Amino acid sequence: MAEKLSKALDKKVLFNPVTPEAYRNFGFPGADDLGNMFQFKRDFNDEFNNARNETFAKELNPELQNFDMWLSTNASKIPIE
Repeated sequence: MAEKLSKALDKKVLFNPVTPEAYRNFGFPGADDLGNMFQFKRDFNDEFNNARNETFAKELNPELQNFDMWLSTNASKIPIE
């Protein structure tokens, strides 16, 4: 994502990986829950992805976009300082 954003925005975007353990210590409401979600995604990525069906999702919403499609439409709307 960072690489695609960098290209679309013509500005270097860095990926800063944060562990679920660190995320839980951010101290805002919901940080524990988000940390748990990120840990599940990290530890059970195959199960997480297998529970999702892209074809069925597109049947439910034919306008569903992948990140490349969304970026081509919305990159110009992202404010750059």
